[in-house]
Amino acid sequence: MLGPVILAASRSDRMRRLISAAPVTKQVVDRFIPGEGVDDIVPVVQGLAGRGLELTMDVVGEDITNPAQAAAARDAYLELIDRLKPLELGTRAEMSVKLSMFGQALEDGHELALKNVRPVVEAAAEIGTTVTLDAEDHTTLDSMFAIHEELRKDFPQTGCVIQAYLFRTEADARRLAANGSRVRLVKGAYKEPASVAYQDKHEIDRAYVRILGTLMEGTGYPMIGSHDPRLIAIGQELAHRAGRKLDEYEFQMLYGIRGDEQSRLAAEGHRMRVYTAYGTDWYGYFMRRLAEKPANLRFFARSMLTKG
Repeated sequence: MLGPVILAASRSDRMRRLISAAPVTKQVVDRFIPGEGVDDIVPVVQGLAGRGLELTMDVVGEDITNPAQAAAARDAYLELIDRLKPLELGTRAEMSVKLSMFGQALEDGHELALKNVRPVVEAAAEIGTTVTLDAEDHTTLDSMFAIHEELRKDFPQTGCVIQAYLFRTEADARRLAANGSRVRLVKGAYKEPASVAYQDKHEIDRAYVRILGTLMEGTGYPMIGSHDPRLIAIGQELAHRAGRKLDEYEFQMLYGIRGDEQSRLAAEGHRMRVYTAYGTDWYGYFMRRLAEKPANLRFFARSMLTKG
């Protein structure tokens, strides 16, 4: 059970310094995070779009301690949207945002996060695309869902993320599926207590399938966030049973993972969206990627041993 250990390390300043200083870290991080600034990421966007893939873009960074940092996060997304405008990709390049970056954890954080995220959603709509609100740890979700509901009053295409390992998620999925929301379903990548979340992988997988079935049968737009071949196949079958066309749901995978499978799904006519993160504050994002999948950890450890 290395996942919880890695997630604990993601909150350790000592581990951050140790891993950041390792000579091999940058080349390994580059597998998952293809750039630090918007100038780096625009060619990546063009390259992925040219291969028939779609994108959801995340400016990484979660350690917001004051309103000025939250405003800076807002402005980073506005700069991204401004740079995407001439590419005319529309919904093929959307944004993913973590409300923690917009000040959610600060004093009066709910109102602050809503105030900061709204102009991002407005700007995205102006260039023909949208924003998805990422899920974070369970203590933040009531606020996230309330902001999602508020934004959908003016921007009904605004999406949100739900996490299969949380007990609450089946009820959340029923509500979201009934009101026509865009919903990305993931397994979950935060360390959560047994009082609120499944701890066993098989239980999480079973919950994922149940929840995905609910989304497929609903009136919303399901987004299947998984690299698991079995869950991808199940997603296709559930979509078929629900009578959904290929443009009525999509698959999502992380940049740098299963690229061949991403291309295969796109070539078969599926909407295949690549979650593409960039930015300088990459540490927490990177560590969660290691925690999610043992193969990612093996890749990093092998690189550390052979090239450090």
